[in-house]
Amino acid sequence: MVQDPGQNNVDNLNTVRHENRRKFRNVKKEYTKVEIEEIETNSKMKNIRDLYRGINDFKKGYHFGLIYVVKKEKNNLISDSHCTLSRWRNHYSQLFNVHGVSGFG
Repeated sequence: MVQDPGQNNVDNLNTVRHENRRKFRNVKKEYTKVEIEEIETNSKMKNIRDLYRGINDFKKGYHFGLIYVVKKEKNNLISDSHCTLSRWRNHYSQLFNVHGVSGFG
């Protein structure tokens, strides 16, 4: 479009932008739906820690593309932020031979 700013290229750009907005909106709706269901499940199961953790994550909002993937011990991949934090905590406690460290989590 920069090289040829004709009306046809502008229309194509606007069409692509519109399609991408619709896709991201649908992805965000699905993410929100799953998060709300998880919070409801934690509430029904009386899992208070995960309930408040989910509420705090929900208040932070949706962050598309901010997924950090970490490899587990058995070459499985995890992308949940809390599991990732737990994995790093275990890694550093093994690395420094520290067990029962308080102050993390």
